[in-house]
Amino acid sequence: MGRINAERMDWTRFEAGDAEFRRKQLGEAAGGDQLGCSLYELPAGKRSWPYHYHTRNEEALYVLAGDGRLRLDDESLALAAGDYVALPADERGAHRVVNDGDEPLRYLAVSTMDDPEVTVYPDSEKLGVFVGSPPGGSDDRRLHGYYPTDADVDYWAGEAGESDNDDEHRD
Repeated sequence: MGRINAERMDWTRFEAGDAEFRRKQLGEAAGGDQLGCSLYELPAGKRSWPYHYHTRNEEALYVLAGDGRLRLDDESLALAAGDYVALPADERGAHRVVNDGDEPLRYLAVSTMDDPEVTVYPDSEKLGVFVGSPPGGSDDRRLHGYYPTDADVDYWAGEAGESDNDDEHRD
């Protein structure tokens, strides 16, 4: 059993574009294997990770303090202390947390930690690939990157052409 005290952990700060937050990776610090949990704090007027969904890992949010909103596919859901939101591992779980309140918004984000994983970012039309460690994981990744969703190629693109010997192996 792993045990940590969040009050004794340091915050990790993240800032890029309109995203700004502090995070404590509780699940990892406690030695969690298949369940991740992070404590987030968004300052007033800031946002979390870009709008996205996971194709394999289910997530959930539990609001501890503050007010904000959760951007979903076709709606905006008000968030307040005590709210719990389940986010399935598909398009229905697309989300982004926004602090449109006057005080910091503090919440727990819990997720399964399955690998491999693909995350989809509809606004920027890209996808992320994670092999060896899921998003939020710290193990070494054998493959990791972000790619435009319209970069689809034919299965055989870039493969060597057929040789004369290939005819011998056909039935």
